[in-house]
Amino acid sequence: MKAHFVTFFSPGTFVAESTEQPIASWNVKDAIKMSKKIKERHGAVPYGFRFSTRERRPKDLDSKVIKTSPMYYLGGKVYTLAQIEARNDQKDAILLSNMRANRYKRVVINDNSWHWVQPLNDKDVILQP
Repeated sequence: MKAHFVTFFSPGTFVAESTEQPIASWNVKDAIKMSKKIKERHGAVPYGFRFSTRERRPKDLDSKVIKTSPMYYLGGKVYTLAQIEARNDQKDAILLSNMRANRYKRVVINDNSWHWVQPLNDKDVILQP
């Protein structure tokens, strides 16, 4: 038995809030529609989502995630380390430290609800609103 899910991620106090819901298939348009109904604490709305597929075989006690999608960001702007450095803004000190220490090449900054910054992986997708 297989089932598909979509997990929505919204800005949280220290880590992202997440809401997982079943979905018929990995359909981006359906997930975008579903995202508009998600509201987390403090009015935060999703900055992105990720699909997953779970499977349970006859002898399994519980299902297991067998496949996940890249992250789909609901808008946002991509910045490289060099671009953040060039801003020469004291407010970027922690971001720059984290990017250097973790070797993040790029980040996405999303402000569709609260200001949120995430590392951008090569296969992640930025959807235009």
